[in-house]
Amino acid sequence: MSTHGSETHIDLAPGYRISRLIKGGWQLAGGHGSVERERAIADMAAFADAGITTFDCADIYTGVEELIGEFLRRWRPEHQHAGEHVRVHTKFVPDLDALASLTAHDIRRIIDRSRERLGVRALDLVQFHWWDYDIHGLKDAAHYLDALRQEGRVRHLGVTNFDTSRLATLLDAGIPVVSHQLQYSLLDRRAAGPMTSLCMERGVGILAYGAVAGGFLSERWLGVPEPGEPLENRSLVKYKLIIDEFGGWGLYQELLRALARIATRHQVRIGTVAIRWVLDQPGVAAAIVGARDARHLPHTCAALALHLTDGDRAELGEILARSHGPTGEVYALERDRGGTHGRIMRYNLNAMR
Repeated sequence: MSTHGSETHIDLAPGYRISRLIKGGWQLAGGHGSVERERAIADMAAFADAGITTFDCADIYTGVEELIGEFLRRWRPEHQHAGEHVRVHTKFVPDLDALASLTAHDIRRIIDRSRERLGVRALDLVQFHWWDYDIHGLKDAAHYLDALRQEGRVRHLGVTNFDTSRLATLLDAGIPVVSHQLQYSLLDRRAAGPMTSLCMERGVGILAYGAVAGGFLSERWLGVPEPGEPLENRSLVKYKLIIDEFGGWGLYQELLRALARIATRHQVRIGTVAIRWVLDQPGVAAAIVGARDARHLPHTCAALALHLTDGDRAELGEILARSHGPTGEVYALERDRGGTHGRIMRYNLNAMR
């Protein structure tokens, strides 16, 4: 993984270059308010024109692969002659209820469906998720995905929300994993330590989501009393639980105040500082920034030019040292289907699509 001196893009694998900021697609999948199709496509063009030329989606994000496919059909004829490339990262997320009976035919069908939705011959990057490690078949599914890569249906393979030992197992089995998409932010540093060490040792780039915690790391929440339920969208529900793990609303507000001071010194926004902090973490290839529209695009792009000082990092580090968590392996809390994090997950969305 190499930047070749460029701060805006990075080589995730030999011959495969992505932008260090990635436009996330979850917020377009429902549960975050209505989505107006033409506005969403126009916003995608704005991101690409601003240099954010890598998009993230999933087979289980309702309608998002189709939206990006329509954007590609409109954008590519005008830009491809200039050598400009948009990369689209999708996911392979088989239903929890289907894991035990998953077949090679099922995997091929789901991958081909994503190719059709996106209107591409080969998927740039497929990120593999497995809900329950107690269900046999993970390695077999990974090997079949790799067979589809060798056929030319997929260019690169990644994983998402794996723990350290299972990622090591896939790498040791010869699966050419180039990336790991996981949650990483000032509020959630579970990826630091063994996971980061493994990724750096084995050439796996970390694609970090949650850098602004669904909008909680922004001026909007500075000095605001702790909200009650119901929260207005799924992102806020998810990341409010992370705030609780971090140390509660009081410590989170201390973090926001420190971010506000740093932002003021650099004449940027709180979210810009939060994104830059993630980009600066060892092993992080790119940060995925979820966005329903392009309103915050200039502040997002400003993270690429921001340079945090040792003093800035020390100011944040003092607060982080007092945080309680979240602790444990990447995504372990979310895998506990009886816990507060697991209960909000949706485990069987693929068959519905």
